[in-house]
Amino acid sequence: MNPLIFQDFQPIAAIATTPRGAQRLQTLCQTMGATLFVPESLQRSHPEELGTVAQFYSGSLKAHLATLWLTHRAFIFCLATGAVVRCIAPLLQHKSVDPAVVVLDEAGEFAISLCSGHQGGADRLARAIALEMGAKPVLTGASTGLGLPGIDVLGVPFGWQKGEGDWTGVSAAIARGGPVEAIQEVGFSLWQEQLPPGHPFQFGFADYTETEKPQTPAPKARVWISATQRSLPRGSDFPKVQWHPRVLWVGIGCERGTSQRVIETGIREVCRSHHLAEEAIAGIATIDIKGDEVGLLQLCEARNWPLRTYGAEVLRSVAVPTPSEVVAREVGTPSVAEAAAIAACEAQRDKAIASASADRGEKGNSLWVSKQIFRLEGEPGAVTIAIARSEIEYTGRQGKLLLVGTGPGALSQMTPAAQTAISEADVVVGYTLYIDLIKSLLRPGQIVQSLPITQERHRAEVAIGFAKWGLTVAVVSSGDAGIYGMAGLVLEQLRDRGWDGKTPGVQVFPGISALQAAASRVGTPLMHDFCAISLSDLLTPWERIEKRLKAAGEADFIVALYNPRSRNRIQHIAIARDIFLQFRSPETPVAIVRSAYREDESITLTTLDKMLDEPIDMLSTVLIGNQSTDFYENWMITPRGYLGFDRQNNVASKGE
Repeated sequence: MNPLIFQDFQPIAAIATTPRGAQRLQTLCQTMGATLFVPESLQRSHPEELGTVAQFYSGSLKAHLATLWLTHRAFIFCLATGAVVRCIAPLLQHKSVDPAVVVLDEAGEFAISLCSGHQGGADRLARAIALEMGAKPVLTGASTGLGLPGIDVLGVPFGWQKGEGDWTGVSAAIARGGPVEAIQEVGFSLWQEQLPPGHPFQFGFADYTETEKPQTPAPKARVWISATQRSLPRGSDFPKVQWHPRVLWVGIGCERGTSQRVIETGIREVCRSHHLAEEAIAGIATIDIKGDEVGLLQLCEARNWPLRTYGAEVLRSVAVPTPSEVVAREVGTPSVAEAAAIAACEAQRDKAIASASADRGEKGNSLWVSKQIFRLEGEPGAVTIAIARSEIEYTGRQGKLLLVGTGPGALSQMTPAAQTAISEADVVVGYTLYIDLIKSLLRPGQIVQSLPITQERHRAEVAIGFAKWGLTVAVVSSGDAGIYGMAGLVLEQLRDRGWDGKTPGVQVFPGISALQAAASRVGTPLMHDFCAISLSDLLTPWERIEKRLKAAGEADFIVALYNPRSRNRIQHIAIARDIFLQFRSPETPVAIVRSAYREDESITLTTLDKMLDEPIDMLSTVLIGNQSTDFYENWMITPRGYLGFDRQNNVASKGE
């Protein structure tokens, strides 16, 4: 199962009305954690095929869907598209609230994103299902065809909130290929670097004056990415929309018993007077003795805002513009609202992704609104409000690390689960060569961090930083991620940071290792006990590697040598060969497989005494046979012993 991959779509309902359709969905439901619903008639006619995996409904499918529609985030149908359209038509409200709807054909050839492709995630779900089933995703959105993220889902991975604007108009302008101004004042900006060549976005205002011709074409639409609330009247010269990254932390101090209405109204009035968007609010911060304030708790629950509390000793250490001796005598700190807002920003900064991942613009936190006291006539209590802006937005999500083995490099050699993990991730991190090999799995809107081969530690730090921030990150390794791959390094670094084993979530996706891929290209050299030894001494002392080589040679293990020779490390492979010659015949079969299953694959069959005459580099895997390994018609075979055992048994049974 892939619980982390499909978590964002839960709960998922799968619907089939025929035995074949139900069978098509059964395995998919197990993989995705979906619930399969079929009519009671199938329970009576095909009980042996459905077993206990399905839930049965009575009456019409339309009536059953009406009971599920508001409680499920995604629907997967295996029946005719027209029938699905007629069933769901009365239930559709708006693309901003409708669940994802995907339709599969019974032959399993197509996964159609039918409804709520962007905001509901049906495009992503259809792509994931297609990868799991080996089907073709059918995505008809204009932005998908242009290789662009949908403008109405652009900020979703980063926790941005949609503001006012003509979303349909801006989407249409992008679909027509017209230039679109993108004015980003706050929030994550690395998405800009991931856009394809020829994209329509112009960053910043168009460069033109009344007397000169514009240096850039006049925009056909505009996207504001800001904490500011702007008035966007319809009927203006071109459509505009607003995204609001959640960068504002509202510091609160209040009298005991202050109502939710007073606090909420006060925040709204302060935001309005300073032209700040309430959608840009990340959460509430206050002193710890207010952590049980009923009005605050009710407001945070209603608005889905986190409540962060700090002790007086923490707040005392925060420099503020308007400290109060009265407040200090009352609660032990000269500032609550201002200090708490700033402290929350500092805490958010601690969740920052690695500095190389993005240019955040202005550094440091700033208090945008100094404390203001608000009362509401007829309501008990009073609230003090201050607002600070963090340079890093709050995503409101729990991050995930997907540690993915991509196998030898050919997509056909990757598991469907591994392909789905890469396609579903918000961020893909890996060595440049490995990223190039999986480009066809990447989708519009993903953040791709392609880094050099010598920066493994930095890759892990970047991935963990993104996950701590709240994104789903796929860390790719060739072969198996847990065999000389990135999985071990990522888990080591998490452990060193005091990871609780849960946040961020971690899932490892195995891949075909280099030794398996190489062995498959030359025969069956690994049919008996074998081991893998890396000749790189960057992380392991060479003396220890030599001991392992001698032990493997003496124990007659078949051996796969990883990292056999680099430009600067040319003697280790010779030393390894000489060690094995101490225990094995010079005629021992050896296979040198370079770039298995890739376009530049090369295979050399040789012997232990002659192996150094052949080209060997870091892309090569060297397989050294044991005393039983032999060549037969250019195939490398290590006997398992079955024929020998059978012969011995036959002799024993005859009393010989």
